Amino acid sequence: MPLNTHFSASSLPAELSWFNEPQRHSTGQGLEIYTDAETDFWQTTHYGFQKDDGHALFARITGDFTLLTHVDFQPRNQYDQCGLMVRVDDKNWIKLSTEYENAEISRLGSVVTNLGYSDWASQDIESKAQERWYRIIREGQDFTLETSMNGQTWQQMRITHLHKAVLTLEAGVYACSPKGENFWCRFKKLEII
Repeated sequence: MPLNTHFSASSLPAELSWFNEPQRHSTGQGLEIYTDAETDFWQTTHYGFQKDDGHALFARITGDFTLLTHVDFQPRNQYDQCGLMVRVDDKNWIKLSTEYENAEISRLGSVVTNLGYSDWASQDIESKAQERWYRIIREGQDFTLETSMNGQTWQQMRITHLHKAVLTLEAGVYACSPKGENFWCRFKKLEII
């Protein structure tokens, strides 16, 4: 199911649907989201809690694909984040984003959740970088996660396996604010090929 949108229309493409729709969002100049309070995606590991109430806008995609977005963002609170997500269910999913830590440091990283346990792989980057490209490539049950500053030169973040990946997955963009609310982000592009 190919899709290439800049969210310039007044309504969302018919192929996309909300999972935990945020109270405030708009299209026209990109997809702008203001997160609801204390939303997150995480399962069990290290912290012990289970959260599955972040905002995501998904397409249902069958077979292998490349999923790409370009997003700018203005974090306010620790762990504010936005990027790409691939999902089977609440116990099996992947997210790729930048998580804000403080005014100096953010964490460029990914979470892979298999069988109800999340991991978190990250690297520190400067918080002044508030625009990023993300790409996830699916090949069977394996996924390559990449990031870019310009949409041309890509850096591999990781290659991972989703144990319960089925033929048709939900995939798209996501945002959440585990410790705050009204985190603003704007997705300028969503492409599925």
